[in-house]
Amino acid sequence: MQFARKWLALTCCSFFYAAPVLANNDQDPWEGFNRSIFAFNETIDTYALKPITQGYQYITPDPVEGLVSNFFDNLGEVRNVVNDLLQLEGKQALNDSGRLVVNSTVGMLGLLDVASEFGLEKKYQDFGLTLGHWQVPQGNYLVLPFFGPHTVRSAVGLIPDSQLNPVTHIEDVPVRNGLMLMNVIDTRSGLLKAEDLIVGDKYTFIRNTYLQNRAFLLTGQQPEDDF
Repeated sequence: MQFARKWLALTCCSFFYAAPVLANNDQDPWEGFNRSIFAFNETIDTYALKPITQGYQYITPDPVEGLVSNFFDNLGEVRNVVNDLLQLEGKQALNDSGRLVVNSTVGMLGLLDVASEFGLEKKYQDFGLTLGHWQVPQGNYLVLPFFGPHTVRSAVGLIPDSQLNPVTHIEDVPVRNGLMLMNVIDTRSGLLKAEDLIVGDKYTFIRNTYLQNRAFLLTGQQPEDDF
C-alpha cells in the first residue's frame, strides 16, 4: 500500500503539471490510455472484486451492510470537515463536525447515522472539490489503476485525502489492511445495483456519469444529460 500511494502521488503530480486546460468538448484526449487502464480494472473487478463483493452481500444481512456503510461514512466526515474549512465554509464545517461527534458517540462509533435524524445533513467533500472551489482547472479525464475514474484534479486530491482517513494511521498492519479491504468491498457493494443502469459503451457511460457527478458536487447544479 505504501508503494501504491507513492506511485500514485508521483503519477498524479506529473499529470497535473503536464495537463492542458480543456475545452468543453475535449475532456478525454487520453482516451486510448484510459481505455487500456479501464480494461485492466475491469479484469480485476470481474475475476476478483465483484465475486468477493457478491459473496459478501450473500452472507451479510442488509441491516449489517448498512452498519458497515455508516461506519465508513462516519470516518469520511474527517475529510469533509477539513475540506469545508479549506473552502472557508464555516457553517458546513460545523454541520459536519456535529455529524462526526454525534455519530461517533450516540451512533456507536458511526454504526448508526443518528446525526441525520437530528437534522445534520450529510454532504460529501474532498480535496479535489476544494481545488475546484478555488478555481484550479480540473484537467483531463484520467482512469487510474485500481482507483478508477478521475480527473487530474480529483486524482491529485486523493493524496491529501488519504492522509485524512483515520484508517491509514492505524499502526496494526493486519487491522489497517483489513479495514481498507472492507471499505473497498463496501464501496463496490453500493455500485452493484447501479450496473443495471449502464447503457451503450460502458467506458463512455462511466466517464460521462463521473464527470457530471463531479460537476454537480462542485456547483450544486444538475448538468444537462448528454448521453
